[in-house]
Amino acid sequence: MTNISSAEVEASSVAAEVETQRAPRRRRPGKASAPQADRGALSSADWRRPGVKYTWTTMHVVMAVILVVWGLGPILLLAKWAITPTMDINAHPLGWFPNGVAWSNLDAAWNDIEISKYFVNTLIVAAGSWVSQMIVATTGGYVLSVLRPKWAKYVNGAVLATLFVPAVVLLVPLYLVILHPPVIGHSLINSFWAVWLPAGASAFNVVLVARFFDSLPREVFEAARVDGAGPFRLFWSIVLPMSKPILGVVSVFAVIASWKDFLWPLLVLRDPDKQPLSVRLPAIAQSSDVGELMAALAISTLIPIVLFLVFQRMFLRGAGLGGAVKG
Repeated sequence: MTNISSAEVEASSVAAEVETQRAPRRRRPGKASAPQADRGALSSADWRRPGVKYTWTTMHVVMAVILVVWGLGPILLLAKWAITPTMDINAHPLGWFPNGVAWSNLDAAWNDIEISKYFVNTLIVAAGSWVSQMIVATTGGYVLSVLRPKWAKYVNGAVLATLFVPAVVLLVPLYLVILHPPVIGHSLINSFWAVWLPAGASAFNVVLVARFFDSLPREVFEAARVDGAGPFRLFWSIVLPMSKPILGVVSVFAVIASWKDFLWPLLVLRDPDKQPLSVRLPAIAQSSDVGELMAALAISTLIPIVLFLVFQRMFLRGAGLGGAVKG
């Protein structure tokens, strides 16, 4: 009995040693977190020094204040001038309402200068341009990235080549096409289609969307095809819902580009009743009061600011595909 028990004890000790060697060693929290904390320019030991800590904290605060003033300063100043009397803008541009607030500037800009009509025209132009660019960018990116026909590489090269052509060079040929469309036969001058259709020919948006589609997991596409999804169903039900971040980015680019475009609407929209704010504001600046003009400019900046506030998370948020692929 003694020999058997000693053998069992020896066997159990050997097994314990083997299990101890096989078990993964746990790292100490301090050692694991130290390299991550020291990835910056200053180590954790440097931050514990009072001189370094207060100096760099002060620099961070100063840089944050400079960036806020540099970015929000012009917008806040424009908002102040929009409700400031003209005499105060000329005499005390940075004064804090020496003679009170002139809310009448907003009413005069909206009704007397008829900013409301040009504001609606701008919304129409921006909405149509957005739809045109989204259709071309998503379908073009889908064909070049997901469907990938044999001729996709040649089309992709042609699209990339157009990025090197200056936009000014294309003004005359594009204007002649709008003046005498090859299929329609009727001039599109003074029509919103003259702005909407050329806006869709954006090679940058096509390339941007195609590169995003390249990063989507192909396993999801193959699973959808196995389940019987055709090209249109794959595009509408799989690709587009997974592409909300890039759709938001392209939407912001499309609307802001259309909102600030001046030269092309000036050429094709000759009727003042159809011109957007970007074209009408320089025209009315010579005959309008300064306070009313500032109010009109402030109103014209509302949509880009609201659009940025709505879509700002789209730039930083991922596609949310964590549970789409398992394994």
